[in-house]
Amino acid sequence: MDFSIAAILAQDGVTTGAVYALLALALVLVFSVTRVIFIPQGEFVSYGALTLAMLQANKLPPTAVLLMALGAACLVADTAGLVRHAERRRGWPRTLALLIGRYLLFPLAVYLLAAHFSVRSLPMLAQVALTLLIVVPMGPFVYRLAYEPIAEATTLLLLIVAVAVHFAMVGLGLLMFGAEGSRTTPFSDSTLTIGSFSMTGQSLWVIVTALVLIAALYLYFDRSMQGKALRATSVNRLGARLVGIGTAQAGRLAFTLAAALGALSGVLVAPLTTIYYDSGFLIGLKGFVGAIIGGLVSYPLAAAGSVLVGLLESYSSFWASAYKEVIVFTLIIPVLLWRSFASPHVEDEEE
Repeated sequence: MDFSIAAILAQDGVTTGAVYALLALALVLVFSVTRVIFIPQGEFVSYGALTLAMLQANKLPPTAVLLMALGAACLVADTAGLVRHAERRRGWPRTLALLIGRYLLFPLAVYLLAAHFSVRSLPMLAQVALTLLIVVPMGPFVYRLAYEPIAEATTLLLLIVAVAVHFAMVGLGLLMFGAEGSRTTPFSDSTLTIGSFSMTGQSLWVIVTALVLIAALYLYFDRSMQGKALRATSVNRLGARLVGIGTAQAGRLAFTLAAALGALSGVLVAPLTTIYYDSGFLIGLKGFVGAIIGGLVSYPLAAAGSVLVGLLESYSSFWASAYKEVIVFTLIIPVLLWRSFASPHVEDEEE
């Protein structure tokens, strides 16, 4: 291996590691706020990539129909609860109107917008914006249907539900997009050359976008009131509720941000590789390895661990391509052993 090959592999590793970093940050965020190990995170990657591919093919993405179905289910669930407590709530007609606007009219407007523009050629940024508008609202809808009713359950039950949601979303992905994969148009066909080192425009887009999003998330959690509320919920859920922070709203916001990071990751990675309906699971699993390195609590360590995963995967594909997945996932073992020995153990008290 000479320097040029090592540089190319490093570029590929950093590019994929940047995508894994976004997914790892989303996983850490969701787990910190809701205690959910969000296994379906990868499905938002597939949904985002394949929705963009269908828009570029001038077809109406079926995810717009799924968004309406999820919204209708959320409306039924919230309306049932509102009817049960209507006598104790004076402003229930206004609440019902807000629910109809949020869960019925908004998805319908998104569907009509997608149907109108799907047969027209849009600029790349407009296609990406429409893709995010379709996929991102699925995050809080999924939280409302699957997790909010059992928000106080054990972590094991939340994990079981996450696995069930993952299989449901994979099945829906196969039903909506079929078994054939798709690849989208690159954001840029240019190449940046510095001496003997060259970087594609798409890789530069991925790295710069990841850095901007990581910086934006840092400012959001450090400076904004909503970000501080999410941090408070992740530190002490009961304490946050006692001081007036709505934990249900915090969960919905966390899932919204996770869906946005997942869909945007799919948009970024789709020009680099062919995405199938189930490709997101493996991509999200590698982001989960990065999140494990960060202990599912540290954002900087999760991002750094994800870049390490990307580099390890890239160089493994050169030296032992048949075993690259094994090498990447084996990285979890020493990390878990180190955390097991480094963490203090509390002995159970004898009764």
